[in-house]
Amino acid sequence: MGYKRAEEILPQEVIEMIQQYVDGQSIYIPRKDEHRAGWGSNTSTREELAERNQRIYGDYRCGVAVSVLAKQYFLSEKSIQRIIREMKK
Repeated sequence: MGYKRAEEILPQEVIEMIQQYVDGQSIYIPRKDEHRAGWGSNTSTREELAERNQRIYGDYRCGVAVSVLAKQYFLSEKSIQRIIREMKK
């Protein structure tokens, strides 16, 4: 994310109004809700986690213990149990 100079994109009245709250500081202006991307929609993270969870569930169904899966996948036993519970649905 690059910075834009306020003087180049905002009217002077808006800049003066903002300066009443933050004078000379950097601020972040969030996107409108309708323009926000969903979590994982810009990367393959969502798909990678789904594949990992499928492998965990498959290993569990083949008899691998929760404690072993936790160590193998570097997750807590509670996380493994949650994944298994969700995959059963």
